[in-house]
Amino acid sequence: MKCFVEPSDEVIMPTCSFVGAANAVVDRGARVVFCDVDKLTLNATAKAIEEKISPATKAVCILHFGGVPCELDEIVELCAAKNITLIEDSATAVSSFYKGKACGTFGQAGTWSFDAMKILVCGDGGMIYVKDADKFKKLRQNIYLGLVSQSGFTNSVDSKWWEFQIDTFGRRSIMNDISSAIGLVQLEKLPKFIAKRKHVAELYDSLLANVDWLKLPPPLKDYQKSSYYMYHVQTKNPEDRDRLASYLRGKNIYTTFRYYPLHWVNLYGQKFEHLPNAEAAALCTLCLPIHQSLADGKLNLSAGK
Repeated sequence: MKCFVEPSDEVIMPTCSFVGAANAVVDRGARVVFCDVDKLTLNATAKAIEEKISPATKAVCILHFGGVPCELDEIVELCAAKNITLIEDSATAVSSFYKGKACGTFGQAGTWSFDAMKILVCGDGGMIYVKDADKFKKLRQNIYLGLVSQSGFTNSVDSKWWEFQIDTFGRRSIMNDISSAIGLVQLEKLPKFIAKRKHVAELYDSLLANVDWLKLPPPLKDYQKSSYYMYHVQTKNPEDRDRLASYLRGKNIYTTFRYYPLHWVNLYGQKFEHLPNAEAAALCTLCLPIHQSLADGKLNLSAGK
């Protein structure tokens, strides 16, 4: 956020986001402003974002929930018209595309996560895309201690290559060589990972199609390609969601809800904000197991077959 956001700026993001994104805004001294989401996809919409724009709005940070792309045309057009920086949190969208273009490359910046819970796993770490060359240079220094030179071999000082300068008080946020090597191997396997996750999602669709008290995820549009990071169902009321979660846990099947609305987190100071779609979804949505090692037999059990 440091290259894009200054203290006193406001950053809009969907309330159903990972806490790390909101914390980055607050850590910068800026104010995070939470917007509502689509009740079914849990993605932010241009309409929900526009309702939160103020003269202090500097950036919008969207999340492609569960790997399903947001309706990017409308959001990109809105941010361009208002001269607002668009940042894409593509942590769960490592292989998601919108109209043939990779999610994370539509805005001025995009981020991906490669931690142990993601699809492409490096143990930890991630990747950042920055469109502007000057901001890229500044960001590169920020993530490696503010150093102008990266090593003695790149130092322009001939006789005393151990001398160095820093342009900013950055921190060390780079991946190590071992994690990077793991990531390169994972990258080769990524198409198979996505294919298996797609198979899991389609099997859930088939097995749960006739369960009348469950609402399944809306089908993808023909211009959307998902990474199938999450698969969520919605019940008609909160009691059914909680009973379903408890029942599955009793069968040693772990389910959860992501992401808990951040405007409900007291520390952000927005607990009196009313975002009806996100609140309704948070009470009735459950994320079922989905990963590339999930056997079909386990899926039948999850679906109650």
